[in-house]
Amino acid sequence: MGESLTLRVRNGHVASGARLLGWLEDGDPRGAEALRALHPATGRSQVVGVTGPPGAGKSTLVDTLVAGWRARGLRVGVIAVDPTSPFSGGALLGDRVRMQRHATDRDVFIRSMATRGQLGGLARHTGEACAVLDAMGYERIAVETVGVGQDEIDVAALAHTTLVVCPPGAGDGIQAQKAGLLEVGDALVLNKADHPGADAAERDLRELLHLRGASPEGWQPRLFRTVASRGEGVAALLDAIEAHGRHLRETGGFARVNGRRARRALRERVLWRVEERLLERAQADPALGSLLERVADGSLDPYTAADHLLEAWIPTPHPDPE
Repeated sequence: MGESLTLRVRNGHVASGARLLGWLEDGDPRGAEALRALHPATGRSQVVGVTGPPGAGKSTLVDTLVAGWRARGLRVGVIAVDPTSPFSGGALLGDRVRMQRHATDRDVFIRSMATRGQLGGLARHTGEACAVLDAMGYERIAVETVGVGQDEIDVAALAHTTLVVCPPGAGDGIQAQKAGLLEVGDALVLNKADHPGADAAERDLRELLHLRGASPEGWQPRLFRTVASRGEGVAALLDAIEAHGRHLRETGGFARVNGRRARRALRERVLWRVEERLLERAQADPALGSLLERVADGSLDPYTAADHLLEAWIPTPHPDPE
């Protein structure tokens, strides 16, 4: 693999970036090796999370944002998280299909990732994919989540700027989400604003913003009405995204987000490795492997089995007797 692929990725070579993303999704150890080498080239791109409930028009909005960024001369990466197919285990690629007009643009990289059972609206390796696109020199990286509910807010821990896309006609749903999804938005986007119920939804969302106030960094979230299918209202939203990026850099918030992402990546990597090694040891050791069989046939509860597995690999520390 080596240095040559890493160098090609840093030079923005699309095929090399795609290969590396494939390694990461497949758990190939060459992926982690490449990420180590690429780490010094990361931390520059502004990651923009686009989240919201199913049917809010996230894909159409992202497609229009990409066009707007390109018109401003920016290179753009897109990670579109799609639901996992129950048959193939892969993504249905619906989001990627909607962005076909950018397929021939060498300065736009679009990647679909399957959730593969991961909760929170993201795929397991979305953060690592952002690092790859960052190292490739994409200045804006849009991460579109799968359709989410009110407490699925993982994208807010990953993105520098989070857009929460809301459809009109949400009614009491907006009230119910005040303590969840809507609270993490750096901008709220009332998309499909030409549909019935848009005015009522706007009133509810403005009330929410009034109650929220400014963020700890002093950023005041705003509401934008858009009709993404016609490009209406998107220019103002793009201006706000750029303004938020400048605000974060001026206040130190950009570096804080990068630090938060790094801590999250460390935690996730440790948990994944612990899980993998415990299962490998359980399969290799007949005594531990029998725990899995006993849990499966109901003769042992999973809580006791988990304690046995952890104790076998990470014994509980006991204080030295005095």
